[in-house]
Amino acid sequence: MNESMSVREARANLAKLLDQAEEGEATVITRGGAPVAAVVPIEEYEALEEAADELLARKALRTLAEEGDEPRATLADVLADLFGPSATDVA
Repeated sequence: MNESMSVREARANLAKLLDQAEEGEATVITRGGAPVAAVVPIEEYEALEEAADELLARKALRTLAEEGDEPRATLADVLADLFGPSATDVA
């Protein structure tokens, strides 16, 4: 079961939170009684990051498949949109 504690308790018990994370236990941090963050084992965080990357890659592949041969923006187009037309002179 995940433990939860307030921000105040978390500040006072940071070393304990890190020890628990190393042991595989997650702790939910609350502010005003509402969950706002979690201290989790690094393996769980890395797995979450990998899953998010995989979902983004799948979404990108679906988008490319749906668009077919439609024209895509060039790097110069993106730079011009971000920084103005003079940015394309650098690229």
